[in-house]
Amino acid sequence: MRRAVVCMLIAAMALPALARDQKKEINLRGRWKFQIGDDKEYADVNFDDSDWEDIRVPRNWEDKGYPGYDGYAWYRTTFKLPVNLEEKSLKLHLGYIDDVDEVYVNGQFIGGSGRFQPDYETAYDKNRIYPLPHHVLNFGGENLIAVRVYDEWGEGGIVRGQVGIYSEFSIALEPDLSGAWKFHLGDNEAWAEADYDDGDWETQMVPISWDQQGYPDYDGYGWYRREFTVDSRLQKEKLILALGKIDDIDEVYLNGVRIGRTGRFPGETYITKDNSYYNRKRFYYIPPKSIRWGKKNVIAVRVYDTYQYGGIYEGPVGIITQDTYLDYRDDRQSSFFDFIEDIVDGLD
Repeated sequence: MRRAVVCMLIAAMALPALARDQKKEINLRGRWKFQIGDDKEYADVNFDDSDWEDIRVPRNWEDKGYPGYDGYAWYRTTFKLPVNLEEKSLKLHLGYIDDVDEVYVNGQFIGGSGRFQPDYETAYDKNRIYPLPHHVLNFGGENLIAVRVYDEWGEGGIVRGQVGIYSEFSIALEPDLSGAWKFHLGDNEAWAEADYDDGDWETQMVPISWDQQGYPDYDGYGWYRREFTVDSRLQKEKLILALGKIDDIDEVYLNGVRIGRTGRFPGETYITKDNSYYNRKRFYYIPPKSIRWGKKNVIAVRVYDTYQYGGIYEGPVGIITQDTYLDYRDDRQSSFFDFIEDIVDGLD
């Protein structure tokens, strides 16, 4: 009985702590520009939406003058981003959208949920939270959000939930590796080599699943490659590669040397029954001798997706120091919970 009471208290005390992990920086609830129909030019920063009508967000568009309308529509709004947020990790919260969406910030695709026709798949019950890569943002100036929505039936639009820009526990990335990566479907061991010529590979945005960037329903192998440099001032630091969440299995190379992996590829012996690899954040220690200080380095990531969404789909993505990594882990595995466990054990 005493254990049950204490556990209930723990749950109640933990909720405010979890809420403090994120902070609303900019409220985006209110009037947005709105237009039914579909035109990819609507995502362009320079598109003139002055003749569009206003619609309140979040609300379903049926209640705002479009009863029975099923199909495509676009939302647009602008916001100013203070310079002091440049040091924070930011996410765009759009609440629940019925049914499918694609989101653009300053003309750059940053994420989406569900699938448009002809391979329609609803995501009406998914809370939309999308990372905001700093390279697409205009700190100290105006920014544009454009949201493409498709409704199959019933209520449609940005219907409910939290809508705004939120900051979360910030990880100092040195450098930040989110953004454009080279990408190729298939599997070839030569693609791990630092000097491999990937000039004819396509570009994919990371972190966003490959299903949302042209390969819906693709299950199998895919490779990512990215060049970067590390400032020589970090030479005395122990460094970690952060790759966020990957669906499902990965193997990571730095300058042709494997530095880590999560899961087992097809044909290999499984050493665990845990198949939740897709939900694990990847952090890999970087051996100092594998880094080319002040020169070009190449990361190659081999990924295998078993089903549904695939690829590097959630951040953070970049290089961090070991101290930053330990602070990040400590923030989420607080000694507070160890303390509570000691209390519970003491009741026995």
